[in-house]
Amino acid sequence: MNILILSFAEEEFAEAVDYYNEQCPGLGYEFAAEVRRAFDRIKVFPAAWPLFSKSTRRCLLNRFPYGVLYRADRNAIRVGAIMHLDRDPKNWYLRSGKF
Repeated sequence: MNILILSFAEEEFAEAVDYYNEQCPGLGYEFAAEVRRAFDRIKVFPAAWPLFSKSTRRCLLNRFPYGVLYRADRNAIRVGAIMHLDRDPKNWYLRSGKF
């Protein structure tokens, strides 16, 4: 199954990689690897994480305080957010309705 990352999720991802690399050289790349591992888990078990809204799920990263908000259907997994867990919960719910 293909993973499609929507543009605003790609921007969040790139910003987080840059932020972590500024904090400690190479840490952003470790963050990116953790996101890729989350994508791999989602591909294999798309229904493993609890519903976040009616049609979206949130997979939490293991090492970083981020979650991947996604929707899965027969054709693809659409990632609508790679968001820090301290963000206002309203942002998560607003985002879940946009993809």
